[in-house]
Amino acid sequence: MPRPRLCRKTEFNPNITYFKPQGVPMRELDVVELSIEEIEAYRLRHINDMEQQIAADKMHTSQSTYQRILYSAYKKIADALINGKAIKIISNK
Repeated sequence: MPRPRLCRKTEFNPNITYFKPQGVPMRELDVVELSIEEIEAYRLRHINDMEQQIAADKMHTSQSTYQRILYSAYKKIADALINGKAIKIISNK
């Protein structure tokens, strides 16, 4: 049986939850889903310019878990930008 998922603290609740390439109909696009945790990790690092340990503390997680979440966000965002996919921000709840 897997370990229960821990609740990580997120302060950011985006008003806009979908991004897509301009001029491409939605029915023709693949979608990459980013979790609220991934967006929060990305926001803390690149918008708030926080170091990883400080951002991890703010999210109530370890630095290694924060790094894993951030790396997952990087991969998904890069996939969407390079391969012309839509990005959907999903709630974990």
